[in-house]
Amino acid sequence: MSIGGVLFKGIEQSAIDLVGNLPFVAFQPSDPIPNKKRWTVLMNAPSASCITAEHVMTPGEIKRLQAQADTDTLVAAFHRDQLRWSNVDWVVATFLISVHIGALFAPFFFSWTGLAICLVMHWVTCSIGICLGYHRFLAHKSMKLKPVAEFVAMACGCLSGEGSPMTWAATHRLHHQKSDQEGDPHSPIRVDGWWSHILWLFPKRSTESGRVLYRRYVPELVDRPMMQFFEKTFALWLWGGGLVVLAAGCLIDGWRFGVSLLLWGMCVRMVAAYHSTWFVNSATHLWGYRNYDTRDHSRNLWWVAILAYGEGWHNNHHAHPAVAPAGHKWWEVDITWWSIRLLRAVGLAYDVKDRIPQGRRANDHEQPNDHSEIPSKLTEVAA
Repeated sequence: MSIGGVLFKGIEQSAIDLVGNLPFVAFQPSDPIPNKKRWTVLMNAPSASCITAEHVMTPGEIKRLQAQADTDTLVAAFHRDQLRWSNVDWVVATFLISVHIGALFAPFFFSWTGLAICLVMHWVTCSIGICLGYHRFLAHKSMKLKPVAEFVAMACGCLSGEGSPMTWAATHRLHHQKSDQEGDPHSPIRVDGWWSHILWLFPKRSTESGRVLYRRYVPELVDRPMMQFFEKTFALWLWGGGLVVLAAGCLIDGWRFGVSLLLWGMCVRMVAAYHSTWFVNSATHLWGYRNYDTRDHSRNLWWVAILAYGEGWHNNHHAHPAVAPAGHKWWEVDITWWSIRLLRAVGLAYDVKDRIPQGRRANDHEQPNDHSEIPSKLTEVAA
């Protein structure tokens, strides 16, 4: 069936503006008219007489209706009201609570090897995996990576435990488009600091909202074999990494050493990485200074930049999302940018967008809800 034959349910309010207050709308092609595509809306009234009416719609109206339905779905999915006991995603909640408890027990199983693994893997997963791979490469297309570098970066991102590559990139692109407005998944301005820092992760979200999120915000990624591979194997990377560390430690020096490596190399490392990332969502929209006049409340915050490998220069990033370096002043240290420069030097990264903009003008305009424009326009702004 063509798009004209798709049945849209649950979007009565969107349809009201076009065709009236009716329970559902079905689109079908109308009779051919020379040199012009036209569409007919058949409206089924709830009354026993089943009154029908006809309204001619253009493809543009249909796109706008679909875009509004998608927006309503995502606004509802990420709304604060979704956080209630009956709608908690207990898989996510149990995992996050467990790694935090593990981190609290880690001092009782301290080892220098465990601490070393924690520090190295924090950089590998948080800076290379999230900041470079998921964020600047995948979500913003600030550079291109050779396949081997892309695979390693995506694998490191999976090991961080912050979600699959497409889920992370799509949610981040949504954040940029709706930053500090209705529909922002984690705004401390519209809700509060705790919501933006961690609570937004707990509500269970429908399969339909996930499909809409992918279709709207990562349409160019969904059919890529590498993205499909990591989508299917994300849990294996996450749990497999922990089991490998535990088993290696047990084989080397007994169960206590294995537990030490697990607690420090996974729990402490992940909790530190989680909160350094979450501070970007919360703290850098509340405190700090601004180099650019963005339409949102993003700020540059030095201590978050240290904890999050350069991501704390958040106002710079929101003003010019596609620029690879996050630090735009000489004192704004960006450790992830050093890694990007190294990859470029050895030929694993290329087409790096490294020109620092001049002046205070921001390039953070909201993107149109047009399916045809999303893939190309989001390379500049979303994510």
